[in-house]
Amino acid sequence: MDLREAIEKKQKELNIHQFGFMTTDQLSIHRGVRDLCEMNSCGKYGKSWSCPPGVGTLEECRKKIMKYKNVFVYTTKHDLEDSYDFEGMMDGKDAHEEISREVVKYFETLVPGDNLVLSGDGCSRCEKCTYPDAPCRFQGEVYPTVESYGVEVYKMAETVNVNYINGANTVTYFGCIMF
Repeated sequence: MDLREAIEKKQKELNIHQFGFMTTDQLSIHRGVRDLCEMNSCGKYGKSWSCPPGVGTLEECRKKIMKYKNVFVYTTKHDLEDSYDFEGMMDGKDAHEEISREVVKYFETLVPGDNLVLSGDGCSRCEKCTYPDAPCRFQGEVYPTVESYGVEVYKMAETVNVNYINGANTVTYFGCIMF
């Protein structure tokens, strides 16, 4: 059984909405994505190990990605009461991070080794992150955001043929594993 078939068999159980594969050289890593981080558009800049500057410079992130050849991209989809359901979006983000931990555990049974995991919208496990004064309390369970590495998510979605948006009153979160 190949990797795609193994994931297809567990897709529903893992709560993966859609997934696909690409190579790291197909990723679009763009300074503009990191600029949004540095403008603190999400409010997490300089406050979390999963976001800049805690993840390193854009060039350091690019070098980490390029150590790998392949990328497994997956999404989770979460229904909202309406397009203004911020609480539902945050609940979806938290659910995505839980799902990501399970996806990573399963993926590592298929492709053991030193894989690079990037996930959703920044960590919110702790009321106050230890950044920058002490190491993360949940090392190995908290992943840098896809955007923190400068990855253009909509281009990644196009490349692997998954939906960037899954319709009205939904929110879609992305994760990826470089291997």
